[in-house]
Amino acid sequence: MARHGRQTASMKADRLSKVPVIAIVDDDEAMRDALSELVQVMGFSTEAFDGAAAFLADLAPGRFDCLITDVRMPGMDGIDLQRRLRALGSAMPVVMITSAPDPAGRARALADGACAYLAKPVDDCALLGHLRSALGQDEDDSPGG
Repeated sequence: MARHGRQTASMKADRLSKVPVIAIVDDDEAMRDALSELVQVMGFSTEAFDGAAAFLADLAPGRFDCLITDVRMPGMDGIDLQRRLRALGSAMPVVMITSAPDPAGRARALADGACAYLAKPVDDCALLGHLRSALGQDEDDSPGG
């Protein structure tokens, strides 16, 4: 039993030694900047992209720990982006945000594996809770917490 506890503590320490990198994909520059600032204040690192194509062009295995994406964007939308990630074999957690929430879109996003579907303006505490959950963090081992 004690050995298991040491392994768990060691794994927890390894996970905490790296600041999670959150990718933010939104075609609205002001929203992208605001989300990036908010997520950084929460203690995470961010990289922002103006659309799904730009994000996919910069995607590398293990580079990002979580994705926050707008649902409605020109070209590939957030739901299609999530589907593309799954088709590529990525299990990266995805948080969907939208200025036009609708029950069908929410159901589709969650059925496709999104860990959250949030309405803009995004509630800071709700976003932080979903990020912690997506990253497997509890209150005591979150950045800055």
